[in-house]
Amino acid sequence: MKPLAQWPLAARRGLVGVLTDIDDTLTTDGAITADALQALADLKAAGLAVIAITGRPVGWSEPFACSWPVDAIVAENGAVALVNTSQIGPQRNQHLREVLSKLYIQGAATRQANFARMQQVVRRVLAEVPGTRLSEDSPGRETDIAIDHSEFTHLPTDKIAEAVAIMQAEGMHATVSSIHINGWFGEHNKLVGARWIVQTLLGRDLNAEIERWAYVGDSTNDQRMFEALPHSIGVANVRRFEAGLEHLPRYITDGERGAGFAQVAQAILAARRLK
Repeated sequence: MKPLAQWPLAARRGLVGVLTDIDDTLTTDGAITADALQALADLKAAGLAVIAITGRPVGWSEPFACSWPVDAIVAENGAVALVNTSQIGPQRNQHLREVLSKLYIQGAATRQANFARMQQVVRRVLAEVPGTRLSEDSPGRETDIAIDHSEFTHLPTDKIAEAVAIMQAEGMHATVSSIHINGWFGEHNKLVGARWIVQTLLGRDLNAEIERWAYVGDSTNDQRMFEALPHSIGVANVRRFEAGLEHLPRYITDGERGAGFAQVAQAILAARRLK
């Protein structure tokens, strides 16, 4: 990982959009900080697309998709997107659910069948792995399950591995974020979700213009994004996962969490001012 200062000016000037994780990337101690919120607004004001991609549930994401200056939040590791229609029309004062448009990568029948299967896997994990508990945001989840390992409880590394193994044995994809173990059925992930929403919302091909997008993240469930995007940045707290990362971000900030994201935004905007 190279220091953020080594990110070439020409590369930063050519960006059309920024993709970002939420937990421990935009947020600090569970809440977005003023500097990170301002950074989102500054990027939007400069004409860049700004899309958050998270393992958090769609229900948890709704108020943030409505109030943060982002084009969309892709929740549940690529499965569902919340598009803030107030960004494209005079709807700022409407009720939350009238402002947000919800899009799914899977059809309704598939989601319903998968939901029933996921509840069986949850019961197995909770019964077989001592100390496991559902994440507190689980009631807002529609397309995945989440076991808390670091948000409101502490689950040892070996128990995290056991939970992941059970999910995978049941045919699920499983990933570990900075706070949760997420499992789901389907071939989507953060990268698939990013491609989908960029095409659906903006009519752009992420693969074709991969050099024009940046991604900011902090943990193991960001690895596909770190691998795929040449302009991938880890906020400084990514170092706590460094030993277990097969794919590291290209650059790393000095600041942790929201402060680190603000540094990324400053680097992008400073390069654009030098045009």
